Amino acid sequence: MIFDTDIFIWAQRGNLKAAKLMEKSEERYLSVQTYMELLQCAKDKKQHKYVKNFLTMFGFIVFPLTENIGHRASIYVEEYTLASSLRAGDAIIAATAVENNLPLVSSNVKHFKMIKELQLKSFKP
Repeated sequence: MIFDTDIFIWAQRGNLKAAKLMEKSEERYLSVQTYMELLQCAKDKKQHKYVKNFLTMFGFIVFPLTENIGHRASIYVEEYTLASSLRAGDAIIAATAVENNLPLVSSNVKHFKMIKELQLKSFKP
């Protein structure tokens, strides 16, 4: 399963449901976009280290941005941005899930619901 950035944020805020979801998942993945968003939200090097240690400790695998993911994401932006305000970061995260044939879990379902081929799992904090 690929985790959207918001799931990590819920867990960092102490949401036990988000933490348990991560803990019980046998396979833990994230897009390089999510990885960058997590680092971008850090206030200092200490938080950068915390993010990296957390991902390593729980065995998360970061999917890189490939040519296919970039191409698919650009199609999503072209197809959905005007009607649904899809943002580039969310398009990359969705494309990563679709290209790797994995479900994406997010509490921001509205960001992704228009993408038909995406296996989307809703998280309710």
